[in-house]
Amino acid sequence: MTAQMPAARPRVPYFSSGPTTKRPGWSLDALSGAALGRSHRSAVGKAKLAEAIELTRKVLRIPADYRIGIVPGSDTGAVEMAMWSMLGPKPVEVMAWDSFGAEWVTDALKELRIDPKVHVGEHGILPKLDAIDTKNNDVVFTWNGTTAGVKVPHADWIADDREGVTICDATSAAFAMPLPWDKLDVVTYSWQKVMGGEAAHGMLILSPRAVARLESHTPAWPIPKVFRLTKGGKLLEGIFKGETINTPSMLAVEDYLDTLNWAQSIGGLDALHARADANARVIHDWVARTPWIGHLAVDPATYSNTGVCLVITDSDVLAKGDAAVKAFAAALVTRLEKEGVAFDFGAYRDAPAGLRIWCGATVEASDLAALTPWLDWAFAQEKATLAAAAA
Repeated sequence: MTAQMPAARPRVPYFSSGPTTKRPGWSLDALSGAALGRSHRSAVGKAKLAEAIELTRKVLRIPADYRIGIVPGSDTGAVEMAMWSMLGPKPVEVMAWDSFGAEWVTDALKELRIDPKVHVGEHGILPKLDAIDTKNNDVVFTWNGTTAGVKVPHADWIADDREGVTICDATSAAFAMPLPWDKLDVVTYSWQKVMGGEAAHGMLILSPRAVARLESHTPAWPIPKVFRLTKGGKLLEGIFKGETINTPSMLAVEDYLDTLNWAQSIGGLDALHARADANARVIHDWVARTPWIGHLAVDPATYSNTGVCLVITDSDVLAKGDAAVKAFAAALVTRLEKEGVAFDFGAYRDAPAGLRIWCGATVEASDLAALTPWLDWAFAQEKATLAAAAA
């Protein structure tokens, strides 16, 4: 740690956890082929949407018998479509260990009022996976806790012979972590996370078991139009062929296509996973050698390779109390933003005070390597300020 300002800067200073930074080499020229001014129901509009679905299948290696739909409301809309449309016939277990998982608990308890069994872990700690009855019950969970930096390390806890459905919010895991499709019946994500796309659109991926649930179950509550996946007891197949429920942004669709084509050009899913792993390793290695910072995640087996969440561990700062720690972390972020070195890397508003550094595949490891000396520098500056105020 040094008080001397580093010489090298990240070439791309964007470390937000959503929308995440654009893929390397991106420019507005990548959108020149967008079907602007055309209806999404026109031949060209439908072709673009169908291409987005098929490229998604190819890049993510989604089984041929799984449906893939583009839906409104980003990842949130996709998760809620599944919950509102599928839950009810079986007991439900909901898991949460970050802010967004807590939202699905709220939906199940207070909105749907289905009296679920709730498994809540503190930020940084998974609930006990072996306590989940995936054989008999429906399960709702996030694969990677975006605001806690904690991922599910494996899917061994999900029963192969399950009778219920598993609903997995994978918005910060898709394209960065292996997803065991045979264990997951509903998978959701949004374009603005790992692939650096634009916001407002969600992806809803359904297994044959999920489709069977939709066609055999009529919910006890009203279903808003934007959540409706069936008509007359049959799946609305058009949704999974590019016939979207509402009007999508064809500009955002073009941007999503660009990210998928970029993924293909660098080696597909294996390359995306490798980039995210290498990026996260830069931060994990820095934390290991840096005494003033630590992981919010407690178990290294659960460390995220996308939204890496960190907490300040310096004893002098901690001694000042929670409010002072929060102010210290915010000041560190503000200092680097003013320098133009790094933007939007503070902890999520409902998470413990600290840092959240995005390490997904669109980030370059060299930019993360350039960031860490600046973090040390900013810490030294804020520590000096703290000492001066106490003098």
